[in-house]
Amino acid sequence: MLHYFYQGGPVMYPLLFCSLISLTLIIERGIFWIREKRTRDRKLLDEFMDLIEKNKFEEAKDLIKNTRDFVIRVMVCGAVHREFSLRDALRMSADEEIARMRQYLPIIDTMITLSPLLGILGTVTGIIYSFHMLGTVGVEDPRMITEGISQALLTTAFGLTIAIFSLIPYNYFLSQIEKATLEIEKYGTNLEILFEKNKNGADEPR
Repeated sequence: MLHYFYQGGPVMYPLLFCSLISLTLIIERGIFWIREKRTRDRKLLDEFMDLIEKNKFEEAKDLIKNTRDFVIRVMVCGAVHREFSLRDALRMSADEEIARMRQYLPIIDTMITLSPLLGILGTVTGIIYSFHMLGTVGVEDPRMITEGISQALLTTAFGLTIAIFSLIPYNYFLSQIEKATLEIEKYGTNLEILFEKNKNGADEPR
């Protein structure tokens, strides 16, 4: 393996750096999503929404103390600021949660784009080297020419490998963010309906 790495030439070093960054961030985001899924508590969320529907806000606050469920955190933020602007509070809290989920993804995206470009750079330098050797030694020593071609192929392959194996988890993380966004929107809309219902119920003449 080291033989192929050294054979790839100097472009292999930035490619190695890209691969280490990508791998580190993919592992970090993987652990992040495992932790987020473990802290989800749909039963607690449904109980919270039931108490809100019954207009038992204090009991609802006591129920969700110290929760780490991101959907509940958004709902609580909306509920706390319901008298001022429920929708804006929900949007603000949701944006914070989504930003936390998107953390480091732009860097992974950059590695996905940068790695093949570095591979192409290695291809170009390898071909330049091959033509230089061809002009220097001619066709009498084909081994000198094939070394440059080999360097070009190695960097391209390494760059594409980094991009491919980074793209799969990257798209998975994006799909998880999309699911989380839809769930926040669903419960946020439900919360708005519940508070509007309670408000209209309180305004009805007895």
